[in-house]
Amino acid sequence: MSKRLFGTDGVRGVIGSELTPEFVLRLARAIGAYFGRGSRILVGRDTRSGGELFEGIVAAGLAFEGVDVYLAGVLPTPALQLYVRDHGFDGGVMITASHNPPEYNGVKVVGGDGVEVPRDVEEGIEALFWEGKFHTVEWRGLARQPRRVYDAIDYYISKVVDAVSAYSGRGGGERIVVDCGGGATSFTTIEILKRLGASPIPLSCNPDPLFTAREPEPTPDTLAPAASLARSSGAAFGVGHDADGDRAIVIDDKGRVVWGDRSGALLAGFVAEAGLVKGPLKVYTGVSSSIVVEDYLRPRGIEVVWTPVGAPIIARAILGMGGIAAFEENGGYMHPPHQYVRDGGMKAALLLAMLRATGEKLSSMLDKLPSYHPIKTKIPASREEALCAVEAVKREFRGERMVTIDGVKVIADGYWVLVRPSGTEPVVRVMLEARSEEEAKALLERVLRVIKDKCGIQPGGKA
Repeated sequence: MSKRLFGTDGVRGVIGSELTPEFVLRLARAIGAYFGRGSRILVGRDTRSGGELFEGIVAAGLAFEGVDVYLAGVLPTPALQLYVRDHGFDGGVMITASHNPPEYNGVKVVGGDGVEVPRDVEEGIEALFWEGKFHTVEWRGLARQPRRVYDAIDYYISKVVDAVSAYSGRGGGERIVVDCGGGATSFTTIEILKRLGASPIPLSCNPDPLFTAREPEPTPDTLAPAASLARSSGAAFGVGHDADGDRAIVIDDKGRVVWGDRSGALLAGFVAEAGLVKGPLKVYTGVSSSIVVEDYLRPRGIEVVWTPVGAPIIARAILGMGGIAAFEENGGYMHPPHQYVRDGGMKAALLLAMLRATGEKLSSMLDKLPSYHPIKTKIPASREEALCAVEAVKREFRGERMVTIDGVKVIADGYWVLVRPSGTEPVVRVMLEARSEEEAKALLERVLRVIKDKCGIQPGGKA
């Protein structure tokens, strides 16, 4: 790995080649050295292969730095974050690679407020990692073994249910398809919906370290079986989670898979109209979100604040400046009264509350949004090639409105396109929308031709 260890959200790598036992131990010791002797750190993991082994390695590395280690076992990332915040921990370490392919795992660091640590903390940990400035405790300091935490999952479920029960009392028995993808939400989302009176239909809700049912990332392709089930079962909606449960991609009652910027815009409008969140009428979303967000929310008096891509960046923005919601097109949604982090289980509960409160079908609500045809693609590329692609697109679309806080987002009449280096994979991401499928395909061809001609990047698989 390069001098910068942390990507968009944590440290990730292929198990056994980039993410080796030696690497994880050194990283854990750097984390422990940063937080300091006597700190209380909660360690959790998702269902990924190697998770239990890395859990032991992380616990050992932290303990050798004099940290008091607590182990939460398998649970969603937002469950660990909530427990860290509410039970006086100094920080947390989540062993997860979130939505990455099955061969990946990783390490995410959480602050005492439950939010992913900001960049300056990451830099401090990275400096300790490379300099090897560790502070091994003497043998007597290792007498106390890591302690187990057994109630983190139930605590999380109860807090989510309590947060929405006051405004989700009407209705009951709704069929909701829940595709856990073999991840950590296998232990949470079904129970949340049951406690709220719904009738969830589980799909791939057994822990699966190899993710044999589908890839960990919830997309229209990977959620096709869930979409078919939602349509055939007469479900009110469906949700598909990633491996660690901080995302929830929505499926409507017609079986259409809906990106997180659309569902996020609807939820933000709902919580604003219902007065469920106190604070300035602002929402925060990454530049990868659609301009649908502006089209829908600004007429409702809600300001849209664009940010660089990355949940930690978005979380710190709303935490610092205040707002009613924050979300990402990838399915992450933050509900401030609950916690300032992405939470897939909370999003599922809010969707149920919204449908009960409005009495509308999700499909009819979505049909009221401005219509754009989206395309997402990722292309294998080095960091240098990805940056070249960004500059090539700037030249190609010069004269149009551009947002350059993270790659380049071109906003023009009837379309937009975003080209940015990924923070988690060696790829360049291309996202775009146009008024029709034909226009979107033509726009994609134009972008791919430019980055191929100017940077030598060949088209790859879909994101």
